[in-house]
Amino acid sequence: MSTIRVEAHVSTEQLLRAVEQLPEPDLDSFVAQVVMMRAQRAAPHLSHDETALLVQINRPLPPALQQRFDALVAKRQAETLTPAEHQELIDLTDQIEQHDAARLAALVQLAQLRQTSLQQLMQSLGIQSPTYA
Repeated sequence: MSTIRVEAHVSTEQLLRAVEQLPEPDLDSFVAQVVMMRAQRAAPHLSHDETALLVQINRPLPPALQQRFDALVAKRQAETLTPAEHQELIDLTDQIEQHDAARLAALVQLAQLRQTSLQQLMQSLGIQSPTYA
């Protein structure tokens, strides 16, 4: 993708409408860059490694994956899940678990980098352990 430098005065709302038009891979990249920028502004003393780990920690699941997972869980609860959908739910669960494992690994690395416990790091970042029903 080629880029050009443009100076413009746009409102936050106009910027959001423009971002809304990005294809999903570009949107994910854009969000990661904005998170990194926010982390650098909030704490300009963060190292590149800390910033990269925070970006990974805060990376959300792709919305399409989350929506499909939620739809399949609802079908499972309604007992209308087909065998093919059941396998898809298992596959999506594996993807979500891999995402969560990568997030946890990044949290552990950041805790080590900051020489603190995982629990203390999560508390300082406002991250709560998930509760499972």
